[in-house]
Amino acid sequence: MIHPVPVIDISRAFSVSLAERQALAREIDQACASIGFLVIAGHGVSNQLVEDTKHAANAFFDLPLAEKQSCATLGKGAKRGYRDIGASVLAYSRGEDGAPDHRELFSIGRFDIDPADDYYTRAEGKLTIVPNIWPPAIAGFEATMRRYFEAMDRLSLTLMRQFALALSLDEHWFDDKVDKHISTLQLSNYPDQKTPPQPGQLRASAHSDWGSLTILKTEDRPGGLEVATDGGAWRPVPFVPDTFIVNIGDLMARWTDDRWVSTLHRVVNPPEEKAHDSRRLSRLFPPAQLRRRHPADPPRPAQVRADHIGRLPAHAHRPDLRLGSMP
Repeated sequence: MIHPVPVIDISRAFSVSLAERQALAREIDQACASIGFLVIAGHGVSNQLVEDTKHAANAFFDLPLAEKQSCATLGKGAKRGYRDIGASVLAYSRGEDGAPDHRELFSIGRFDIDPADDYYTRAEGKLTIVPNIWPPAIAGFEATMRRYFEAMDRLSLTLMRQFALALSLDEHWFDDKVDKHISTLQLSNYPDQKTPPQPGQLRASAHSDWGSLTILKTEDRPGGLEVATDGGAWRPVPFVPDTFIVNIGDLMARWTDDRWVSTLHRVVNPPEEKAHDSRRLSRLFPPAQLRRRHPADPPRPAQVRADHIGRLPAHAHRPDLRLGSMP
C-alpha cells in the first residue's frame, strides 16, 4: 500500500489544551507509523529567519572555491565547515558503494556547550563536539546560523514532546533524553547540473537518517526529495510553501521497536531539460539522543524499548554515525 506524505498543521502543539495536543499527536503517530515522513505547517518559525538563513547560505556557496575550502572540515570525528562536491557518499551509510553525491555541504554544530561538563570534554565527547568553522568574508553569517540553529532546537523539542504523546508517554518523557544532543545544522547546496552526472550519481543517494528526527527546509526547484514506498516505488515529497519536512530516523524506529518507520529517501537529479537552471538549497537539522541511562533511573514504558535507547541498526556502521557510542 502506498502512503502519501501528509501535511499536518502543528500549531495545536502550542495549545494550552492537552486534548488538542493529544489529537495532533494521533495524526503524527499515523504518519510516523505509515511512511515516517510528514510536512508541517504552523510551526512558529518566522519566514524572515528562513529567508535570512537562505541568503547567508547562498552567499557562502557563491564564494570562490578556494575561499570555501579555507573553511574545510579538519581531522576525524564530527564534521564542521565545508565539504566539496563529491566528499559525501550517503550510500556508504547502507554498506553500499555508490557514486559521490552531487552536492556541497556546510555543517554547524552546537553553540551552547559547557566546557566544564565532562560529558562533552572526555575522549568520546571530543569526537562529536568540535569547534565550528566560520567564513570570515560574510558579515552576519554566524549570528544568522545561530538564530536558525536555536529555532530548530526549539522546534525539535516541540516535536519530541508530540512524539511522546503519540507513544502514550508523559509529554516531557524525552526531555532528559535529548538535552545533550549532538545535532548538526547542515546546509546542502545542489548546484546546477551543467554537465551530465556520473552513471548512478544522484544529488543525494538513497539512505535513511540515523538520528531521532530530521527537520528539512527545501525549495521548489527541479530535482527534489523522494521517499521509498513499501511497494518499492519512489514518490516525491510535496513542496508546500512556509512548511518544513520532518522524517524520523533509525534511532526513533529502534526506540519504538519499529512501530515507526525510518524510510529510505533520496534527492534525484533534475530533468535534463531543466538541469542548467536547477540549483536548490536545503537546510537540514537532525537532532539525536546521547544521554546515558543511569542504573537508578525508573523503568521505561514498554512502548520504548530500554535496550534500544541510544543504539542504531547494524547498517549504520560508520564510527562517526554511531550516535549511541557516547556515554
